[in-house]
Amino acid sequence: MTNIALDHPRAAQLALEHLVNLGHRKIAFIKGQEFSSDTEVRWQAVQGAATNLALGINERLVGQLEGESPSPEPGYLVTRKLLATGEPFTALFAFNDISAIGAIRALREAGLAVPEDVSVVGFDDIQSAAFQNPALTTVRQPLRQMGIIAAETLLRRINAPAKSPYPKNILVEPELIVRETTARPRATSD
Repeated sequence: MTNIALDHPRAAQLALEHLVNLGHRKIAFIKGQEFSSDTEVRWQAVQGAATNLALGINERLVGQLEGESPSPEPGYLVTRKLLATGEPFTALFAFNDISAIGAIRALREAGLAVPEDVSVVGFDDIQSAAFQNPALTTVRQPLRQMGIIAAETLLRRINAPAKSPYPKNILVEPELIVRETTARPRATSD
């Protein structure tokens, strides 16, 4: 069997590098639900990228999505919890675009502007990400390309099953799509 997967370490590096290059050091994180197969691999990738960038992760600024709702509500609820800690942050990296959309609503309700007060980065680049207000900066997971690779790999195996060995894993490159939810942090006196 051939596993086609996103290069999660590269994805996390792209997102965090973007935020750090803008000047963000106080970054909040939203992890996926415990049942999601991507949660642990993405979180390990985030931790590795943070280490590479000499960026400390404040555990008080790490929230985890709860529940099974596919709506923005879990992102909204976890962001309210992050805000309730009183721990300041200038950027938030969400597990996926849907949770980022919920996070933006919670930030706005708390009187914070995106990206002026808090920059937000999502993950996946769902179709509606470009049409949010503001348009969501996100890590694109090229699902169409992954599907094409899967189909081509399967067809090669069907047409020439014994010709050559097949790779066990194929890593697909992510792409950072910079839109309107990220900016330099405001200058503060702290």
